[in-house]
Amino acid sequence: CLFFLQTKAQEKIVANIAAYNAAIKTAKAGDVIILKNGNWKDVKLNAYGKGEDGNPIIVKAETPGKVIITGNSTLNIYGDYVIVSGLWFKDGTSNYKSVVQFRKDSKTFANNCRFTNSTISYYAVAEGIKDHWVDIWGKNNRVDHNNFKGKLSPGTTLVVWLKGDEHIENNHKIDNNLFGPRPELGINGGETIRIGTSTNSKKSSKTLVERNVFAGCDGEIEIISNKSGNNIFRDNLFVGSKGALTLRHGDNALVERNVFLGNGVSKTGGIRVINSGHIIRNNLMIGLQGDGYRGSIVLMNGVPNSPLNRYEQVRNVDIQNNTIINSGPISFGEGKDEEKSLAPKNINFSNNLVFNNKITKNVIIVDESSDIDFNANYLDASGSSEKGFYSTKINWKEIKTFPIPTANNPDLLKVSKNAKSFMEDITKTKRTVFNVGAFNLDSKKLPKALSLRAGPGWKPEIIAPIIKPKEIVVEPGLETLRNALKKATPGSIVRLKTGEYFLEKSIKISNEISIIGDKGGASILSVKKDLGKFFTYLFRLNEGAKLKLSHVIIDGENSSPKYAISSPDKKEGGLYSVFADNVIFKNFTNKDGGSIFKAYTGTKADTLSFKNSRFENSYRGLNLSYDKDNMGFYNANIIILENTVFN
Repeated sequence: CLFFLQTKAQEKIVANIAAYNAAIKTAKAGDVIILKNGNWKDVKLNAYGKGEDGNPIIVKAETPGKVIITGNSTLNIYGDYVIVSGLWFKDGTSNYKSVVQFRKDSKTFANNCRFTNSTISYYAVAEGIKDHWVDIWGKNNRVDHNNFKGKLSPGTTLVVWLKGDEHIENNHKIDNNLFGPRPELGINGGETIRIGTSTNSKKSSKTLVERNVFAGCDGEIEIISNKSGNNIFRDNLFVGSKGALTLRHGDNALVERNVFLGNGVSKTGGIRVINSGHIIRNNLMIGLQGDGYRGSIVLMNGVPNSPLNRYEQVRNVDIQNNTIINSGPISFGEGKDEEKSLAPKNINFSNNLVFNNKITKNVIIVDESSDIDFNANYLDASGSSEKGFYSTKINWKEIKTFPIPTANNPDLLKVSKNAKSFMEDITKTKRTVFNVGAFNLDSKKLPKALSLRAGPGWKPEIIAPIIKPKEIVVEPGLETLRNALKKATPGSIVRLKTGEYFLEKSIKISNEISIIGDKGGASILSVKKDLGKFFTYLFRLNEGAKLKLSHVIIDGENSSPKYAISSPDKKEGGLYSVFADNVIFKNFTNKDGGSIFKAYTGTKADTLSFKNSRFENSYRGLNLSYDKDNMGFYNANIIILENTVFN
């Protein structure tokens, strides 16, 4: 709802862009401009003026959801106290880099403005454009009660910018929006929300992100990417989203009372932590399927003297009263390698609760943990005890199918009363009840995030467009295949003519791609001759990728690469698939562990299928042999070998 005072307000109904431009040009505080129902195609809507606190300029739909913005269109909001409401952006063919932005240009911005009660769904842009659906500039702006669904193009869905002093300590509010679904992009830049950039990450933003729903937000590993200081993420609900709320850069974030539900979806994660001064408390995580960087709570290792775009050491972070149920592991020092050599320092990890009914690793300490203060944490898991956790049995009750611990847990009461966090809290508040994990034991209330209302006040009937696979025909030559794959979208079919296709660099596959050679000739993939560079692999599949190869010859003769095709990097557990039909693999002769296909430790293919193919003159064929522990882990769900020759 829009609440405001009106004094001498004028209300104008406009039916086209010319009438609108005339009306907005003379709009004063309290005026209301009503866009007539219908399709507004190829329009540049500028909503601007000098409204007042309690007496804004309002631009709204005649009927919310009945004003359809289509084609090559955009909305610019700027000035003071301007509200735009009730629009539906769909059927886009835009050349703009923003659907909605809170500015006119690089010098004119929005302050105390609002975009509300609207929808952007499957709004397409021209090929090659990396767009954002909402760009927030200025100060004290609000984006609320909107539906953002189906962003398919590269670029973050919503960005808060801090480039320039006009945007520091902006106090923007992003609330009660429904985000998603968004499919996996396959490259960096698929965040749903990004606040800041690495360059401006030491600046204070003070943006509030609360009571939003993120459903199926799979664009990339960072659902939310925090890249500035002093932001708050509160009471949000994450459902079946393949990624994590990531404190990537910037300090002093508050992450509290959020709920993460895996819903059986792979790669669903919780909170990943980098940098300093964060408070992470009272969050609930249930059924998250991710591990590694997508674990439930992940503290990264840092880089000494880290540049702004790398990984600062995790320092002075307070993690308390979080509940993790049947989810991926908590990890301390994740990512440790020669570069990321600094373990988390001065960490308070207290009064957290973990339950798991599966035999699995619930806590992973990758690096030195002497600077982590474990205090009164509880673990109820089969056959498991972990450093910093008291093993206990927890009594649960269900409220609306969600489990919460009951007050009848004597072990929790006993341990909690000795906890630093409990004693400090009891002294400050003089209360007689207290939290265990994310819950107050004497309360019968579920977290607010499980009952919030998000999205517009009207229900858009969104129909996902039918996207036909894109077909790309490629000529033989140097790097022509890679250049074609850069233009490919998920599901694309890349057709190769007869001839040789030379590579100068390895190729990473991040979504579903079909590469089909000339059935009547020979399409040969190989490394450029005399390149003088060692190849580990020709193709690597990332998590979630699916590569279909047919009627091609893949030849390793020129550089002796170790592998023709490799799995994702080790311990990246998201499923991927390879389908090869009528493919010849030959001359992969590297004897230092080489093979035509290699599965790294901790990875898993859904399907590896080789039909009507040949494996010739190579050191090994398929190598899925490196998981040797007793956890029963294996590297593929299904392996199909049919009518294939190993020579």
